[in-house]
This record gives sequence, structure tokens and C-alpha cells, in this order.
Amino acid sequence: MTTLRQLRFLVAVADTLNFTRAAEICHVTQPTLSAGLKELEDHLGIIVAERSKRRVMLTQVGEELVRRARTVLTDVADMEAVARTQAGVGQADLRLGVIPTVGPFLIPRAMPMLRQVWPELRLFLREELTERLLEGLADGRLDLIIIALPYDTSSIETELLFEDGYQLATPIGHSLAGNPEVTGSLLAGAPLLLLEKGHCLQRHALEAYAEMRSPPGDAFAATSLPTLLSMVEEGLGITLLPQLAIDAGIVRGQSVSLTPLPTACPRKVVLGWRSTSPHAETFRRIADVFRTVRALMS
Repeated sequence: MTTLRQLRFLVAVADTLNFTRAAEICHVTQPTLSAGLKELEDHLGIIVAERSKRRVMLTQVGEELVRRARTVLTDVADMEAVARTQAGVGQADLRLGVIPTVGPFLIPRAMPMLRQVWPELRLFLREELTERLLEGLADGRLDLIIIALPYDTSSIETELLFEDGYQLATPIGHSLAGNPEVTGSLLAGAPLLLLEKGHCLQRHALEAYAEMRSPPGDAFAATSLPTLLSMVEEGLGITLLPQLAIDAGIVRGQSVSLTPLPTACPRKVVLGWRSTSPHAETFRRIADVFRTVRALMS
């Protein structure tokens, strides 16, 4: 008989490709984990992973079983959450994932209010790129995520938190600094600095104006907004900064000029969760907190 314990072992091995780390995640010894996977393989009559002294590699059927195991474990977690809710226990632990261009600016300001509303809540934070956050939500690793749209969110539930516009950040004295009539056409011909591939803000910034176009393939891309801002300060180019980061004080102490872009298309920051989660009403209340905090930052 296949057990949930065996499925957890299988998913842990898939996530780490290392039996020692997988055992640590599952809080068991490595021999126990190895024995559990062997029992699963013997029961199903297949090999889920190829092992050697140097590497672990999932077989093709193993990858398919991992995909199905994630679904089963997520459904079980949701079922247990329903039972806790009905029993009046509620959810004391919450695993929240957030994109790097929102998390550092919003979460620290929201924590005091969240603790005030839910004193018993323990919030575990994970900062990752959008694709990984969606994967974490789907496989049950995360309960809630904060991402920015447009992005393909598949079947998850989302609640709009706020629209996040942009300002143009330029070196002091730049020809576009303070220009009230900055357009996409003007920006299209300027040396635009962006975050590296994988950050949804890269695409969102390019979609702020229809005329915008990607920089050359060999253009330097930054790993974070503070790095991007430092490059602008050094005169290496210009960039679009989200209003959230500006209101949080990211340009404080930086020698750059900011120019409002009221006609730029904003990104939409949303809170997302699985449609099967029994905590939708609580999550909507959490969304209200984030909306309140954002309004207070303006």
C-alpha cells in the first residue's frame, strides 16, 4: 500500500536530488528515507530514481509520480486545514511567498498590523521569483503568494491589493529629468536598465508603454532594485522604478532624479491562493490589511 509518508519522501528527493538533504527535510534518518522509497518502488514495481555515489536522477516514471504526489499531498493538506477550521483550531502558521520587488517594501510595514489582528499568527516568509512562487503554491509548499500581474496565474484565486505605477529614475542633469511630457517614444531611444531575466518587473517595465523595446541582448541586467538604482546614479543609464519602492524610501540618500510617469501602464499587485484552500475568507481579510498598509505609505 502506498502511504503519504512515502510520497513525502519521494517529493523531498525530487526537490533536493540528495538523499541526505531529503532525509533532513523529512526529519528522518537517511536509511529510513531510503527504505521508504524502496518499499514504494517494490510496491509499484518501478524505479523512481537512479542513485549513484555522486548523483540522484529521477526516472521518467519517477517524474510523473512526483507530479501526482504533489497533487495528493496538497489535497491532503487542504483537507486537514478544513478539519482544523471546522474544529475551531484555525491556521496559526502561514507560509507566504512574495516577489523581491514587493516583499522588502511592503511586508515589514504590514507585519505590525497583521500581528495586531492575528496575535497567534506565525508568518513564514519566502522571497522568490514569480514562477517559483506559483509552483510553491501548487505543490502546497506555500499557502499564499504576492505577485504582480499581468502573469499567467492559471486557476489560482487572486485578490487585487493595489496598482503600482512607475517613475523614471535618471542621473541628475539627464535630458529627461523633470520632463513632464516623457513618452514611450522618448524612452525607447534611451539606454534603459532593467532587472535580469526571470523578474516579472522586467517585462512589466517594458509594457509600461507600447513603444518600449527590450535593450540589446548584451545589455547589463541588475539582480535587484537597489543595484539598478546604483547603476543609474553612476550614469550608466535610466530605469523605471515602481512607486511602491519609491514610497518605501528606496531612493533616500541616492543622487538621482525622479520624474512621474502618469501615463505609464501600472502593474497590478495581487494576493493569490489555491482555489481549494478553506481559508479564503481569512486570506481576503489579510488582503485588506495589505491594502490599508499600502494606502498609508502613499
